[in-house]
Amino acid sequence: MAAALSSRFLKGIGSLQAVRSSRLASASVNQNGMMRFSSTVPSDSDTHDDFKPAQKVPSGSTDSLKDIVENDVKENPVMIYMKGVPESPQCGFSSLAVRVLQQYNVPIGARNILEDQELKNAVKSFSHWPTFPQIFIKGEFIGGSDIILNMHKEGELEEKLKDVSGNQKSQ
Repeated sequence: MAAALSSRFLKGIGSLQAVRSSRLASASVNQNGMMRFSSTVPSDSDTHDDFKPAQKVPSGSTDSLKDIVENDVKENPVMIYMKGVPESPQCGFSSLAVRVLQQYNVPIGARNILEDQELKNAVKSFSHWPTFPQIFIKGEFIGGSDIILNMHKEGELEEKLKDVSGNQKSQ
């Protein structure tokens, strides 16, 4: 019975006309033998603007992205470039960094580096550090979640954040 149903199903699929798609897909095999797929949607007059890829940070030269990073670090006493946002981190290291910083009840400025590859590269260039999250306190690059956690355990983070508005360490 199952064989008859699957045979009929496959014949039905085989008789369908092919549909033209504007989506371009490619696949590659990584070192572990896993397939990685990616797709792009070319500029198509039939695609509504709401469904076209959009830049989250205004596109422009690397200098303008550098200015954005400099301004973020200058304007936010605590700034974190992370995967996700503080309310919804997208990796364990970003989650750990946010949880540690939240212990001090300080305002946290944040940008999701997953939204814009150019911004991610600009942050790496600005800090000369390759990994994320990246935490800046009072304009100074501190490091990632491991550094913040160690500073927290040693009491150094409390000292660093003592004059940041709203700082009252949670118990």
